[in-house]
Amino acid sequence: MYEIDVNGEKRQAEVEAGTPLLWVLRDTLGLTGTKYGCGIAQCGACTVWVDGAAMRSCQFPVEAVGEAKIVTIEAIEQDEVGRKVVEAWVEAQVPQCGYCQSGQVMAATALLKEIPQPTDQDIADAMTNLCRCGTYNHIASAVRRAAA
Repeated sequence: MYEIDVNGEKRQAEVEAGTPLLWVLRDTLGLTGTKYGCGIAQCGACTVWVDGAAMRSCQFPVEAVGEAKIVTIEAIEQDEVGRKVVEAWVEAQVPQCGYCQSGQVMAATALLKEIPQPTDQDIADAMTNLCRCGTYNHIASAVRRAAA
C-alpha cells in the first residue's frame, strides 16, 4: 500500500512495487488525463509534476514518489501559471487530436514557472514532448502567449 499526495489530496494505492506512477494515476486512482504514449519516457504524453518538476510518469516507480507532491493535468488550472497556459492553449487553438496535450501543458507550465520569460531557445529546449500532429509552432506560440 502506498500513500501519495496527488493534486493536494492524500490518496492510497494498493499496487506492487515497481508499478509506474502512470498506471497508479490512471488505473488505480482514475485520473485518466495523463496519457500513455511510448512507455519508455521519450514522448512525454505521461508528463506530470513531481514537486514542481516535469516528470515522465511511465518510468517513475510509485515507491520513488515518497513524500513528493504530484500534480496532474486534472489540477493544473489550480496553479495560476497553469491556468494561463491552458487559456493560451485554447486561444492559440493548439490541439488537433489532443492526445499529447496534457503532457505538453504540464511541460509548458513547468517551463514558465522556472523561466517566466523564456526565449525561443528556452522553449525549444524545454518542450521536448512529441506531437504526432506536428503542432509545434502552435505550442511555441501558446507558450509565448502564456508568458506575455
